[in-house]
Amino acid sequence: MDPDVDLRVPRDRRELAAHPVAVLGAIAAGGVLGALGRAGLQAAFPHAPAAFPWATFGINLTGCLLIGALMAVLRARGGGPPLARPFLGVGVLGGFTTFSTYAVDIHQALVAGAPGTALAYLAATVVGALLAVWAGDALAGRLLVRGSR
Repeated sequence: MDPDVDLRVPRDRRELAAHPVAVLGAIAAGGVLGALGRAGLQAAFPHAPAAFPWATFGINLTGCLLIGALMAVLRARGGGPPLARPFLGVGVLGGFTTFSTYAVDIHQALVAGAPGTALAYLAATVVGALLAVWAGDALAGRLLVRGSR
């Protein structure tokens, strides 16, 4: 089930019920694009198990910033096109961000004898991701208000 489709919202319920294959196809297509982007960045910027995983950290924070901005834009546009949230939010940005790799990176740092790195990464990602979503939403909201004047 698409976690970005709120079944309490009649418009979302109608879209999922009317076009379930389109919604799933949008998520899958977006997910491929996001995952390829993430994999490319992680391959370009590898890290040792005990080192801070800057690529994954940057990917997750950038993705969260963009998710916040996307939600502000879609909110300002009355929800946007029906498949925008599933394609961009769940698909592209969901495939781009990688909290499963985040968990693996923490485990690898612990196994490699770097508990300080693991703890710093764990905390910085959680705090940074929450702040990034808030910042993306706030900045995009301000820009949309400024642009509508």
